[in-house]
Amino acid sequence: MEVEDVTPAWLSEVLDADVRSVEVLDRHSGTTGRARIGVTYGDRDGALPPSLFVKLPPFDERQRDFVAAGGLGVAEARFYRDLAPEITLRIPTSHYAAIDDDGRYVMVIEDLTAAACRFPRPGDDNVAEWGVQLVAELARLHAPFWDSPRLQEGGDLTWVMDGHRTGRNVPRRAEGSSGGGGGGGFVGMALEQFGAEMGAAFRRLAALYVEHAPVIMEEVLDEGTPTLIHGDPHLGNLFLDGDRVGFLDWAMLDRRTGMRDVAYVLGNSIPAEIRRAHEQEWVAHYLATLAGAGIALDAGTAWEQYRLYATYSWVSATSTAAVGSRWQAAKVGQGGMRRATAAIEDLDTVTILEDRLGL
Repeated sequence: MEVEDVTPAWLSEVLDADVRSVEVLDRHSGTTGRARIGVTYGDRDGALPPSLFVKLPPFDERQRDFVAAGGLGVAEARFYRDLAPEITLRIPTSHYAAIDDDGRYVMVIEDLTAAACRFPRPGDDNVAEWGVQLVAELARLHAPFWDSPRLQEGGDLTWVMDGHRTGRNVPRRAEGSSGGGGGGGFVGMALEQFGAEMGAAFRRLAALYVEHAPVIMEEVLDEGTPTLIHGDPHLGNLFLDGDRVGFLDWAMLDRRTGMRDVAYVLGNSIPAEIRRAHEQEWVAHYLATLAGAGIALDAGTAWEQYRLYATYSWVSATSTAAVGSRWQAAKVGQGGMRRATAAIEDLDTVTILEDRLGL
């Protein structure tokens, strides 16, 4: 489907509304195609907004093939179609989502800009204020699905694990990389580009990861009780609706331990000085929120998981930086890599990773 296919007739059908005209206000493409549209209705019932956001396959054919290989768009469309009504977090309202047998997809969701939502940045003055809410919201996502049979073989959510991608334990951004499974090729590229300037901890983890990537990704980083996770909750996939943290871009949702989401966002999105000052408090608040939902996670175990899963945060950020502007602006990717590198150094992540590998 293309942006040009979002016609008044098509939108009338999928929204069950009288759509008189559609105007493309903005369009851009990355890991998905995006179009912000203005909509004029006939006898509008007041519930339908005057602007909407449409997500569909990327406009560039090469990028479209890359996204299709990892099942990114299909996963997100299925989330909005099948799972979003159960999610209590603030997420974009879904007006329509569909997938066909050929893996084509389209989503019509809330226009967050028109809803006066804003998008946080690492340099915002109030990062520390909403950081505690961020981890609490992640706990509220994780708790209802904690060790759930729905995510196990035969459950209705097994598609979260393997129904929309090519390899169960390989991060979708890292699939197809040179150098084998787990993204070792991308990390090797980053080591060549940035190793000299990024310091000893970066070089040590990069060398370790390149050598052991499949084992690390498929075995070591499979530790902990599984639940439903967002999978990619970096700052660019968050928004603020008033004082409430919201989550968008659900293409990387997965069945993993919840601490992976926590370590991921704190490691690569929160400025190092703020993370250092608050991470122990925030991890404790995450555990307290889980406990309020009847989920017990030992504090010592949680902290070890936090240190360990900083690896995944670093791999994702470093892989993104390695490919320049392919996934996001190069400056943004390198900023995430620097924050994630500070985290793995502060947490001595290499030592705990070596321990798990028996080195």
